[in-house]
Amino acid sequence: MKLQKTIGVLAFHGDVIEHINTTKNAAKNLHLDIDVIPVRTKEIIQTLDALIIPGGESTTLHKLCEREGMWEKMKHIKNIFGTCAGAIMLAKQVSHKTHDQKTLELMDIEIDRNAYGRQTESFEKNVKTSLGNIHSVFIRAPRIIRVKKEVNILANNDGEIIACEQKINDNYYLAACFHPELTSTIFHEYFIRKVYQI
Repeated sequence: MKLQKTIGVLAFHGDVIEHINTTKNAAKNLHLDIDVIPVRTKEIIQTLDALIIPGGESTTLHKLCEREGMWEKMKHIKNIFGTCAGAIMLAKQVSHKTHDQKTLELMDIEIDRNAYGRQTESFEKNVKTSLGNIHSVFIRAPRIIRVKKEVNILANNDGEIIACEQKINDNYYLAACFHPELTSTIFHEYFIRKVYQI
């Protein structure tokens, strides 16, 4: 058994409980003992082996992280998984962002914020991914419009990229435009395997 890892879930808003529960279930499926904790303060950041950034409103997430003094510290977390707004937070380039919006600028991707429309235009769809088939939920979802060659594409929706990953030296980043935490553990299991390097 490997040493216990600590995975944090940014807990300002979005599917916090859903991500925590799905991560715990994924760890159970992998027979790993993982400490999964909500993250709201900068003190917790340095204790993490990995961070999950849920959906929500990306500009609000950025402002709350800066208010708590954790923004720069987040950039040094070795493993980060971002879903929906979390994917926006990982991107180096964002189309249609607000004038004061910042991202962590960690992944070599360009993402179009709210590309799939408003809340009322949310939809669900079965999608084939490199990890297996998944029922995907898109809620005010962004669209990944461009990736550099170092980025590995994991899933498409009608030819549009909806999930990808990038390893940069010892750091690993995973981005999904949809909400895997609502329907499956496969993306969380995959992320945990990367954290444990198994």
